[in-house]
Amino acid sequence: MAGSAKRRAAKKPKVDAATKAKLKQKNILGELKGHGARIYGDLNAGRFPSFSIPSRSVNNIVFDDATRQYILGSASAMRSSHNSSQLRSFTQLMWLAFFANRLTKEKKSSTLRDVYYSSQAFAIEFENQSESDNIIVDLEAVTSRPREDFHIFPEERSTIFGDLSVEYTIPGYEGKTMNLSNHPDGYSIGPSLTTAELVDTSAEIVIAIEKGGLFTRFVEEQVDKKFKSIIVNTGGQAPRSTRTLLKRLHDEMGLPIIILTDGDVYGEHIAMVIKSGSANAAHLRELTVPDAKWVGVWATDIEKYKLPTIPMTESDIKRCHDLKSDPRYAYGVWRKELDVFLRLKRKAELEAFSKYGLTNITDKYLPQKLELAKSL
Repeated sequence: MAGSAKRRAAKKPKVDAATKAKLKQKNILGELKGHGARIYGDLNAGRFPSFSIPSRSVNNIVFDDATRQYILGSASAMRSSHNSSQLRSFTQLMWLAFFANRLTKEKKSSTLRDVYYSSQAFAIEFENQSESDNIIVDLEAVTSRPREDFHIFPEERSTIFGDLSVEYTIPGYEGKTMNLSNHPDGYSIGPSLTTAELVDTSAEIVIAIEKGGLFTRFVEEQVDKKFKSIIVNTGGQAPRSTRTLLKRLHDEMGLPIIILTDGDVYGEHIAMVIKSGSANAAHLRELTVPDAKWVGVWATDIEKYKLPTIPMTESDIKRCHDLKSDPRYAYGVWRKELDVFLRLKRKAELEAFSKYGLTNITDKYLPQKLELAKSL
């Protein structure tokens, strides 16, 4: 992108990426050590050790107008080794804190599945991975840190493409740089990218798109150059690593986030989760972009562009009514589009624009929507 002005990440006093990574590691290890010290202190004093865990019950999840996302309320639950019915989950949480400390200290990465199997080497019993995953969320709630900070990651399924230079911080690659426009298939959004230093970009917006096929089309049609954009494939509901990177691109690089989804109630919810989070992650604050804009496909677009449609299912209709009771969907385009979906009882996919030609979505629809986004 010769001649394009570069947008650089706003920096405080210069701290190189490797030093920042070490400081973060030190803080995480210090926090885990502090929790461990309290356990030892209880044992030395002859007390049964316990943990106070913020309650993740539905009744303790509230929508916060100030942060424009779901957060946990003040209620908490005590996990005590004195209670025989809690001893098993207490032990599991203790082991997970130990394992997270080990991963962080050794700079080793693990997956949710790997944690489940690793527990068996320490004779820690989980009935299934679902139980293991829940304990990981408990540790997140206790520390107010995402599992990614402890080097525990889900499987990668999102990708990114565009003129964005990054500097890696992961072991063995410290200081190495890469421009994310160098590979036409895009780059997987995994641990190396979410933890990399964002250096500079000529992009002026980020376009997050729900479908991998359309992501490829956008790369082929050089949407990144035509609209000075970084393109992100969310792979459906955006994984937390992708939401983290979107937030960083917005906060650190000052880039607006534009969201394109299928024209259905689930696409609308995909956009809202990027914008204001999910109830499942209400214990975390660093996963939302409140200023993100959902530009379509809207229910009103189905009529406006005369798109091919599919009948909504009973499940789709129920989901619409469920979202209408959610305070996030109580106003503006969010409420309006839900009402139109319920009136039409039809839905459409992004690919429906191919009715008018393979490049119609990038040549006609996208420019109109990007212009509209300026007024949203």
